[in-house]
Amino acid sequence: MSQNKIHYNPQSMGFSEASSCGWDIHDTVYTRELLISNKKNGYKDVIASIDLSSYRRIPWENNVPFFLVSFLDPDTKQPLNVDPRGITKIASERAVKIGRECYAGVEYEYFNFKETAASVEEKNFTNLTPLTPGNHGYSLLRTQLNNEYFNDIFDLGRQFRIPIEGHHTETGPGVLETALAYTKVLDMADNAVLFKYLTKSVGMKHGVMPSFMAKPWGNLPGCSGHVHVSLRDSNGTNVFALAEGDSKEGRKDAQYDDTRYVSQEGEWFLAGILDGIADVMPMLVPTINGYKRLVAGEAFWAPNAVTYGYDSRAASVRIISPPSVPPSATRLEIRVPGADMNPYFALSAIFLLGLRGIEKKLALPCKPIGLLTVDDKASGEVKRLPTSLEAATQRMMRPDSVAREPGMFGDDFIDHYGGTREHEVRLWNQAVTNWEVERYLELV
Repeated sequence: MSQNKIHYNPQSMGFSEASSCGWDIHDTVYTRELLISNKKNGYKDVIASIDLSSYRRIPWENNVPFFLVSFLDPDTKQPLNVDPRGITKIASERAVKIGRECYAGVEYEYFNFKETAASVEEKNFTNLTPLTPGNHGYSLLRTQLNNEYFNDIFDLGRQFRIPIEGHHTETGPGVLETALAYTKVLDMADNAVLFKYLTKSVGMKHGVMPSFMAKPWGNLPGCSGHVHVSLRDSNGTNVFALAEGDSKEGRKDAQYDDTRYVSQEGEWFLAGILDGIADVMPMLVPTINGYKRLVAGEAFWAPNAVTYGYDSRAASVRIISPPSVPPSATRLEIRVPGADMNPYFALSAIFLLGLRGIEKKLALPCKPIGLLTVDDKASGEVKRLPTSLEAATQRMMRPDSVAREPGMFGDDFIDHYGGTREHEVRLWNQAVTNWEVERYLELV
């Protein structure tokens, strides 16, 4: 875009932009008419409002200036209620109303291939060559095989205003894991989206294709998008941490020992997540493939039930608190999302649920995972999360879904976003896969 166009369109007004709310990631129009962009309104433009605070330069593109935008209704000039950044701002503003600020971190696992967009198409997306062979998590050797690509992600990320906290190999051929530095929730969502852009762009320079697909291979662990969250007060103090006087022995009125070193407010926040997580699953796991990562559950450290526990990687929500970390680092890790998540929707869902828990002062709905028995699982005491995008979407769109509550996403957002997920399900149901052909072609 020319400088003149940016200067001509002040931040308050923005510029007209074709709405992408009417079609999917392959530019296919959604199956049924949705709220924002449809046949009736001629797939009209929306207003793109430039966020000047998002300014940065793209170091691998001759330092061209880069801005993020938020979308406004062209008639009312009000924020679109389905705009991803807008939803995250709403979640953040709700925290501010109770004197809190949302902080988050995101970790991505992702496969990397010695491929290009052209080569994977030529191969029909089969027999792809991994960047490195074997399972070598936390390896000092494997990163040296593709040192320039590995280092460029870190170094160019810093130049692109995406600070990286940790960057290493993970289990699986060609798998890397990158933890983005903890920050305010909107900045984190921006960084998490832009990290994918960064990594894919750097990959093109080195003949590498990174993939944030949640479960590329059936016989290997999937790729997570773990989310760490906490709240801070106006002084910047972590309100999930205990007051100094309680930090040695823990909180005596904690519902279970697992939350003994988490504040009462933190426990309510946790209860809010557990109470409503099944109703917001499409925000955490938005694709058909994402649910295949959860099939094996605890076996692949990809939880598929409403569970929590102190420092438990088997639980859907891992409590990270003293004594394993300093009080200031107390936080919750939500382990359900995969690398295919939309960070704006996932982070918004988590914080809106947690704030709802604080508002309602919800009690923890179940025992921690360490106290659960085989009988508890068999009897149904352990609540399972939806096992497919279809089931998750149906649950989210129920009239009494937590997701529809005014303090959550509301009807307009759920009707629109649910329609996009129904479209995805319909395309999947119409597809004929290689597995079906191989299994049934000859023998049925």
